[in-house]
Amino acid sequence: MKFNFFFKSFVIGVLIVFIASCDRDINEIGGSIVGDNHYGLNHTYSDVLAYNQTLGPVQTNNLPINQLGVYNNPTFGKTTASFVTQLSLASANPTFINNANVVLDSVYLYVPYFATLQSTTTDANGYNTYTLDSIQPKVSSGTPLPKIKLSVYELTEAIESYDPDPSHPFQNSQKYYSDSDLNHGATLLNDDNTNAYKRTASNAPITDNSQNEEFVFNESEIQFYKRIDATTPGYTDVAARKAPGMFLNLNKTFFQTKIMNAIINNTGKLFNNSVFQDYFKGLYFKAENAADSPTQGSLAMMNFSAGYIKLVYSDDASTTDQINRVKHELTINLSGNTFNLLNNDNTFPNYAPPSQSTGDRNLYLKGGNGSMAVIDLFGGQKNNASNVELQKMRNENWLINEANLTFYIDKTNLGASAPEPNRIYLYDLTNKRPLVDYYTDYSTNSITKFNKSIFGGILMDGNSKIVNQKNDERGTKYKVNITNYLRTLVKHGPTQNSDKTAYLNSDGTPYNSIKDSTNVRLGLVVTESINTSGINYYLKSPFTTTSSLNTLTSKYIPQMSVLNPLGTILYGSNIPDTDPNYDKRLRLEIYYTKPN
Repeated sequence: MKFNFFFKSFVIGVLIVFIASCDRDINEIGGSIVGDNHYGLNHTYSDVLAYNQTLGPVQTNNLPINQLGVYNNPTFGKTTASFVTQLSLASANPTFINNANVVLDSVYLYVPYFATLQSTTTDANGYNTYTLDSIQPKVSSGTPLPKIKLSVYELTEAIESYDPDPSHPFQNSQKYYSDSDLNHGATLLNDDNTNAYKRTASNAPITDNSQNEEFVFNESEIQFYKRIDATTPGYTDVAARKAPGMFLNLNKTFFQTKIMNAIINNTGKLFNNSVFQDYFKGLYFKAENAADSPTQGSLAMMNFSAGYIKLVYSDDASTTDQINRVKHELTINLSGNTFNLLNNDNTFPNYAPPSQSTGDRNLYLKGGNGSMAVIDLFGGQKNNASNVELQKMRNENWLINEANLTFYIDKTNLGASAPEPNRIYLYDLTNKRPLVDYYTDYSTNSITKFNKSIFGGILMDGNSKIVNQKNDERGTKYKVNITNYLRTLVKHGPTQNSDKTAYLNSDGTPYNSIKDSTNVRLGLVVTESINTSGINYYLKSPFTTTSSLNTLTSKYIPQMSVLNPLGTILYGSNIPDTDPNYDKRLRLEIYYTKPN
């Protein structure tokens, strides 16, 4: 009986504690209760301060994707992007079967484009059909892109892995910025004057300058043809196919001397990649305007690390069979240290010097060495007892259901023909890291660029639908969800006690400012991908911002902003109430509930 009594008492006690704990969780300041009939849904706005910040040269070495080409954005001006890379042997210390009989047949370079196979039913010319992605300007399928002049040279100056600064020699990684440059040789390596994508009716090469002076990013697949035989001129059927990509026939004489003779003469220059990269320092891909396209070109995002050079040569079949000849390939990968050279005009329409004290009417976001926006919530005040808005939320026990920043596009200034970035990225500028809402969003999409869609920043139309840019749809706004960030500010700041004589932490203990959740300064940039937003790259010239929060010197920019060549113009926070676009000004929108 006694055991039964104590057991029942124990169960009742546990239930009381459980119910009490549940009640405390429900009424936790900063929590979220949706659809509870005991609460009413409220809606309000909070003013923010937002202003521009130009960036100058940005770090560009060893990016996962690189820009190449010339693109004249109708709003932001011209970008010229060149590329430099080291090379690596696929197999170190290569040898031949019979040095005396080796003959170099051809040398070519191939880098695949971002392309989607549309059909394996070949067209009238026998080609599989593809569409290209990540290339500007956008043209309809089948329409040639504007040409550029492409020159490939041998690097004569090494890309360093470590900084040789005498004050701390070779202790830190070497940084290369968008305005960096290296010396290169004078010999044009892509000097072939045949079309890599087209043949005559008899499969003979067509003569033109499409591999250099009139280079174009071509959506056609690449086909390799068989020779009829060693003594008969001409070609027969297709021997192999490659997806669309940069295909360049390279100078045989240069590679005979640089690579083949080095192997034949047993120089040891190809013993391993460390020795090889000191010997053959790399390639320089230089982009310029084509002669017949002086004001416009085309620019592609490319994964050069997937590219390679093939040296195709013939050698004896074996050490004992010197009669039969066999084709061999020596592969050199486009891998090692790299960097992008970016020359941007950065023409910003109606751009005025930024105002850190009053904010700007327009926010100019441009990738690469372009421009970003800086944002302060709650007047740039710290999360302490003097922050009137946050104190009101705590004193009235607000439960934050949703908080977001909506950035409306200034279509008049941006123009109808300027391409829009598919995403912008809001981050913690103070601590150089993503916001809590980024980390707590696990949503995914078949298009990885649209992962973390709850956190947002994706280009949307007026009905808040994601814009399909492949169908030439135009965007209206970007919305970023910072609900959890605001909840944290409300939950972990001070509240007043019942007689309003002292401030308490949310757990009832005396207020200690050290325990506050900090109201941080926010940064806003365009982004190429949302998936690696924790990686930062250096600015060559750091910038300083000041408010009641702090004086902050920023040395970094998110890496994914460096990759994106596009830009957009948004409405900022400082718009007069007489302006017809006053309601599109940047504000913090809050949906909340509170006890009756």
